[in-house]
Amino acid sequence: MDIIHKYFTNLTPTQIAQFAQLQSLYKDWNLKINVVSRKDIDELYLRHVLHSLGIAKVINFKPGAKILDVGTGGGFPGVPLAILFPEVQFHLVDSIGKKIKVVNEVVEGLGLENVKTSNCRVEELKDTYDFIVSRAVAQMETFVGWTKGRIAKKQNHELKNGILYLKGGDLSEELKLYTSATIYNLPDYFDEDFFETKKVVHLGMKYKS
Repeated sequence: MDIIHKYFTNLTPTQIAQFAQLQSLYKDWNLKINVVSRKDIDELYLRHVLHSLGIAKVINFKPGAKILDVGTGGGFPGVPLAILFPEVQFHLVDSIGKKIKVVNEVVEGLGLENVKTSNCRVEELKDTYDFIVSRAVAQMETFVGWTKGRIAKKQNHELKNGILYLKGGDLSEELKLYTSATIYNLPDYFDEDFFETKKVVHLGMKYKS
């Protein structure tokens, strides 16, 4: 938990309590349904919670914003972001039912009222969102194809509506097609070695009028 306090100093007592609960909730559920690797569960706050919150260093979601988390797995980045932004609506989607089961139990355990979940593929959704977030579930080109038509046209943030993608490593080849993508290097925000090659990629959607 200390690592969350280190970078997010204005948490409310409710948020502190919710972040503190994450370890026991995930440890408990991970024994039943393995959604986080065994070694990662001991470093949950560094490798999953703080990594997810890297998106919050790039953008401050406004109250009422709608965010879609695609391929949420055990609830990352959606659950930590939903704790941090209680007035923002989060929709967490995964095609694997047992993962959504864990997310539902965690969301209920935390008392989060700003999260809904769906066990489906993103292509099946009809709604639109200000931003789509994810942690490296596919190559950018594939991901853009999956999420086509899911981004709202009305802009409410300074950052253009679009995709906020947590990725690592050298992305020059993958992003060749996306010259407008902005890369935010997480070592600019976090000191830990784990973040050395980690990035947030923002890809604003273009619209034809």
